[in-house]
Amino acid sequence: MQNLVKDDFKYESEQFADIQILRYQVPGFTDLSLKQKELVYYLYQAALSGRDILYDQNYKYNLIIRRTCEAIINGYRGDRSSEHWKNFVIYTKRLWFSNGIHHHYSTKKILPNINIEYFETLINNTDVNLLPLEKDQTVKELLVFLCPLIFDPNVDSQKVVLDPDIDMIKSSATNFYENISQSEVEEFYKEEINNNSTKPVSHGLNSKLLKKSNKIAERIWKEGGMYSAAIEKIIYWLKKAVTVAENEIQRQAFDKLIEFYKSGNMKIWDEYNIIWIQDTESIVDMVNGFIEVYNDPLGYRGSFESVVSIKDFEATKRIKTISDNALWFENHSPIADKYKKKM
Repeated sequence: MQNLVKDDFKYESEQFADIQILRYQVPGFTDLSLKQKELVYYLYQAALSGRDILYDQNYKYNLIIRRTCEAIINGYRGDRSSEHWKNFVIYTKRLWFSNGIHHHYSTKKILPNINIEYFETLINNTDVNLLPLEKDQTVKELLVFLCPLIFDPNVDSQKVVLDPDIDMIKSSATNFYENISQSEVEEFYKEEINNNSTKPVSHGLNSKLLKKSNKIAERIWKEGGMYSAAIEKIIYWLKKAVTVAENEIQRQAFDKLIEFYKSGNMKIWDEYNIIWIQDTESIVDMVNGFIEVYNDPLGYRGSFESVVSIKDFEATKRIKTISDNALWFENHSPIADKYKKKM
């Protein structure tokens, strides 16, 4: 297989704030068949289709803030050489990188290194047709709404709060719950979860829990439910992927994932994962769904994520060599003999 790695390849793209953007080469991509490249494209489009879901999950107002910043980036008619402008661009890049206005690690609110007056100047000198104005909303009303969300350090200051001495749900800015307390959430799932089930599902992994008119309900993320527009696009591209699947087991996995997105049924999600893990032959692979739960203070809800990958045969050989010699490494490791395998 041709190795495309070049010694003069520039790995660092740019650096700002505490972030360094790196570029990677993908050895082996050019060796894929046309059909496999088509599959990669469809899976990549399915991944992009869910991008806004993650923004919304991270914070209720992330999307309107992002769209406002993007409108300014695309339509601002003023000076783009000043330090104020550069600081605004850095804020926007940080928002893109973290999928919202809270830091990707600390989950603390990212505050822009500009003042409100300059932000008003940016919006007032941006093409109004690009701004995310609601029907009959004025630019001034948009500013009044956005400024506390962006500039006030005390408004939704942390995405995920894990302090056990306070209500973690009400204190967290993450958008998995609405008008509901931590104790109500915990009580709800005490009744929902069957601890005697031999095949329990991950309750709440693909839903938002809210209280309306004193009634608690789940809004399921599925076709026809919450995030339907984005999920319909994901389904569209997954159906395309089915037509170029590498083998039958991969095709079954795609079909089952589509079934999950259509139904929102967590049992089908489990069935999909069982099929997916059995596919050890495909060169092209994908993760797509509501998976990691660390953005939920209580660990129920999964954030949308998607990764498309191709098998690196050279790296696989290296890892296999380490695996085949794992016992040698263990025998020569600086740990007590009683903790080593006796083989």
